[in-house]
Amino acid sequence: MRLLKFILTFILSALSICLLTQCRSDEFKSNVKLYDMDSFIERHNVRTNRWLDEQIKESTENGAKLKSELAILSAKKELSEEDQKQQRKIERDIAANQRELEKYEFRKSLGAYFSFKSPDEVPTGLVWQTGMDEPEIGDSRATKGGVYNTFINEFPATLRPFGPESNHSFRSEIYDNIDLGLTSTHPVTQQPIPSLANQWALSKDQRTVYYKLDPKATYSNGESVKAKDFMTSIYVRSSQNVHNPYSKQYYREQYANITVYDEMTLSVTLPEPKPDMYRSSNLSPSSPTFYAEYGPDYKERYQWRVPPTTGAYQVNPEGIKKGRSITLTRVKNWWAKDRKYYQYKFNVDQIRFLVIRDISKCFELFKIGEIDVFGIGQPEYWYEKTEIEPVFHGYIEKKKFFRNWPNIPWGIYLNVDEGILKNKDVRIGLNHAMNFQRVNDQVFRGDYVRINQFSDGFGKFTNQSIKAREYNPKLAREYFAKAGFTEEGDDGILINKNGERLSFSCTIRQDPQRIEMLTILKTEALNCGVEMTLDVAEASVSFAKTSQKRHESTFGGWGVGPPTPSYRQFFHSEAAFDETGARNSSSNNQNVYANERMDVLADQVRNARSYGELEKAAHEAQQIIHDEGMFIPGVDRDFTAIGYWRWMKWPDSETTKFSYPIIYDPMDTYLYWIDTDLKAETLKARREERTFPEVEQVIDKYRKTK
Repeated sequence: MRLLKFILTFILSALSICLLTQCRSDEFKSNVKLYDMDSFIERHNVRTNRWLDEQIKESTENGAKLKSELAILSAKKELSEEDQKQQRKIERDIAANQRELEKYEFRKSLGAYFSFKSPDEVPTGLVWQTGMDEPEIGDSRATKGGVYNTFINEFPATLRPFGPESNHSFRSEIYDNIDLGLTSTHPVTQQPIPSLANQWALSKDQRTVYYKLDPKATYSNGESVKAKDFMTSIYVRSSQNVHNPYSKQYYREQYANITVYDEMTLSVTLPEPKPDMYRSSNLSPSSPTFYAEYGPDYKERYQWRVPPTTGAYQVNPEGIKKGRSITLTRVKNWWAKDRKYYQYKFNVDQIRFLVIRDISKCFELFKIGEIDVFGIGQPEYWYEKTEIEPVFHGYIEKKKFFRNWPNIPWGIYLNVDEGILKNKDVRIGLNHAMNFQRVNDQVFRGDYVRINQFSDGFGKFTNQSIKAREYNPKLAREYFAKAGFTEEGDDGILINKNGERLSFSCTIRQDPQRIEMLTILKTEALNCGVEMTLDVAEASVSFAKTSQKRHESTFGGWGVGPPTPSYRQFFHSEAAFDETGARNSSSNNQNVYANERMDVLADQVRNARSYGELEKAAHEAQQIIHDEGMFIPGVDRDFTAIGYWRWMKWPDSETTKFSYPIIYDPMDTYLYWIDTDLKAETLKARREERTFPEVEQVIDKYRKTK
């Protein structure tokens, strides 16, 4: 009986604790205010204003300190070479500091970061643009309908557009390529064209862009896009509810002011004028209805929620098959479907991404028509693996499209702070000792092109006078002789008077193709008296070694995109050495290169206020990189090659031949369409063993070198 009484007492006590805990938990939840944007705006304005005060104070004090250091240095009767170098650096620092101070003071003069004004406060005399005079995009023959089947290699860890684990490779497919900003860039002329805004104007001081929203613009949930929604986008990415330090810093530093005048009008002010003001001021909105439950538990609450889009495709809940597939569905009655520049775009009803981790399995599914398009740019696919019946019978067609995208700077990056590579003559000699033409011929069947320099393919921003040094054993040995490597050892490797061998290592990740390429270079380098050893490691190990700058040289390339090149992260001295003088272990300066003139040019390219200023600085920076011989240009593909089932159709219009030229992957244009009748005809013909003519086409309209 006592035992029973004890058990009942324990249960009642536990139940009381649970109820009390639940009550407290519910009380906590009820006290948490969700989607508190107005409060955020108030706090953010205060924090930003305080931060600006701190920056102004710091810049003022730093300017005074620099001027004092310069005065002390200038007072010396004689300046050594090191003193003169330090003097130039201080003068540059003073100029840069003054520019920063002026930028902060300008921002301070604007008042609040987020502000609200009346429509009559929009400046008069603005020249409003509509962007409607650019050529049409796509093909009027395009029809709507059908399902495009493709693949991804892994299922994303989350479908949130921001926050932890959101920066995965698939996010571009459901957000970056789909959601619309205030304006877009015409893919052929590179001029601004309407998106969510149908009018825009630039202020007289060229720091502010004024936008009028298209009154028809809506999200896929039917909600109208409002000017304040662009503030919402910053709020949900920058509040304390999400750990997103990059976004917080980005929005705080890259934008000076966002002003809403009415539901359809806003302005975006930048800290300084930019040559591409419309690109730089382009923001995207976020639906306040969708984020009504936004709060401290954002990460968990929104883990698998996909926000409504302003673009043509959305991911519905039924389109998410965890671990198996994700399907994008075209928005019914999409608000921009009949707009110029969009009417022949986003044609298929659905885009289905199957999760297939093995690329060979992907190709097998492509061969039987389960996948509609497959990239065949690698020679073994173009020449060998597509020698199959579906191609011979005309079910699958092959197309090679020469594009106008900047070349990825594939090549060998020499660590100029390491051993014999400190000597410029050695580096130039190594440029002449690398036979990339042999690599192209043997590995890529001669289909690739030699890159001429680090920033190849940026149009007017590329110094066209710079050409890659040719493979030439005679010239290579002449430069090595200048560096003191005049004698040849028993194994054919050059040595200097101290017995030091002309030998260096190249760090590469474990990859059969890269090993094959570098093995060819190694063999050819022997003809020049050079020993090149391959330091092969798993990708993570190789990455860690080059990041920590423990390599002598490394082979690789960096992602690039139009319209302009960049240099600061790759060649600025701050990215070479940290404040202690040690090699910077968290930068992309794999050459460990530090040069005061390059620092100036890298900053000029980054902070240019006009394209003319940017072009001049970029050309000089490219010349320095070439003259120093620290980057040995490799080869890259200047085309895209795909195989596709014959029901996939592509534009053939005056402005769009298959694809527009400034594109890396033609699928990203969304200009293709599916001929559903032709698909039915093709599948029936395959069942009945009827064939069509074989199709293999090369489109070289935009080819730079024919």
